Parts: sequence; C-alpha cells; structure tokens
Amino acid sequence: MNILTNTEQEVLSRLADTLETRKPNESNKSSNNSYVAKLFTTGPDSFLKKIGEEATELVMAAKDGQSKFIINETADLWFHCIVLLTYYNLRPEDVLEELARREGLSGIEEKARRLDKKDPNE
Repeated sequence: MNILTNTEQEVLSRLADTLETRKPNESNKSSNNSYVAKLFTTGPDSFLKKIGEEATELVMAAKDGQSKFIINETADLWFHCIVLLTYYNLRPEDVLEELARREGLSGIEEKARRLDKKDPNE
C-alpha cells in the first residue's frame, strides 16, 4: 500500500534529485554556492544542527497550536532530513518503504522486532 500519492512521492523524489545535484564533486566543486552545497561541504554537523533547530521550532509551534507554523516548521524539518538522506546516499523512498513495512504494526510490536534483530556485538 502506498503511503503517499504518486504526485506527493514525485515531490519528494524531485527534491532529492535536486539536492543530489548540490553535492560537491569535481565538476561543481567551486561553482555551486547554494545553501545545500554549503551544508554538504561543511559536513554532517551543519545539517544535524539544522535538524535539531527545526525540530525544536516544530515543537514550539505545536505547543502554541499554530497550524501554519506547524506546517512551515515540518516542511523545514523534512527538508533538512532529506539533506541528511542525500548526504548518506539514501532516498526519501527508502523511508517511505520502511513506513510501509511498519504499517499495521503496533509501535510496541515494531520496536520489539527491531530490538530482536539488533546485533549483540554492537
């Protein structure tokens, strides 16, 4: 079962495709001055801090019950999470696939399955 419509999935895919073009490589190392390129160049700390900041702002918007701000901050958080996925060569579709796998499972059951599969040597 699809979690999102094709159009919604396409938005996430297009965003991920665009972010992929911002990753530094030999052909665009110095020519790409975008915000995302700077996040990639400075490494995980930069976008991880943004994820923390956006998550905090989302919590504050939710506590205030401000729908417009909740939507805006969620979009900011998702955006920076997709930056993270792109940095690690992952895609939003990977996350959607995992959500689809979890669909219909209780949270308790899903967590127990993850704990059962954990490597004891970690």
